Amino acid sequence: MQYSNEVENMACIKQGPNHGPAPIPEEGKWIQSKEIKDVSGYSHGIGWCAPQQGACKLSLNVKNGIIQEALVETIGCSGMTHSAAMAAEILPGKTILEALNTDLVCDAINTAMRELFLQIVYGRTQSAFSDDGLTIGAGLEDLGKGLRSQVGTMYGTLKKGPRYLEMAEGYVTRLALDEDDQIIGYEFVSLGKMTDFIKKGLEPNEAYKKAMGHYGRFENAAKYVDPRKE
Repeated sequence: MQYSNEVENMACIKQGPNHGPAPIPEEGKWIQSKEIKDVSGYSHGIGWCAPQQGACKLSLNVKNGIIQEALVETIGCSGMTHSAAMAAEILPGKTILEALNTDLVCDAINTAMRELFLQIVYGRTQSAFSDDGLTIGAGLEDLGKGLRSQVGTMYGTLKKGPRYLEMAEGYVTRLALDEDDQIIGYEFVSLGKMTDFIKKGLEPNEAYKKAMGHYGRFENAAKYVDPRKE
């Protein structure tokens, strides 16, 4: 350690009381976080790339500073999905400091890691007040039955109006319109359920019909349209 002459010539003055950092909530406890191993929590971060053509939602489950579980969800960029595949292999087993300084291949995933790091080290996590935090596997629970991300895709133009393409329930097959041509409901097919039915031995057409449903006043429509073709 090198000191300037000005510092060397200063009189030594004792520091007063040092109570350490302010406690932060971590998994049902108040922790004075001084080292990476003091940090635990489960939370999410959202990231975007420089041209903002794609986005990433990153969820990490951290125990004693070590990433035990990672969920990487992407939208809007085909290349990002391949980067996410690499990130899912890279992240588990690293400390959150290592992960922050690791190239996760894609700008959006790196940005999500930065935002998530801030939440976790400041104690602003989803599990801050949960005794012993969330179990490993909480990321899969976020995905829900069928283990598919929640995706919404809507499109609209001034001339032709709105189109619902993908809702939380699944792929939208038809829109229900009233007498004024306003949307009052929609029909959908749950792609996850359909795939599961096919894996269990159902014929594709039967699985397709079994995985269909509708929402709103669908049955009372004046007419129906295919949002992708009409």
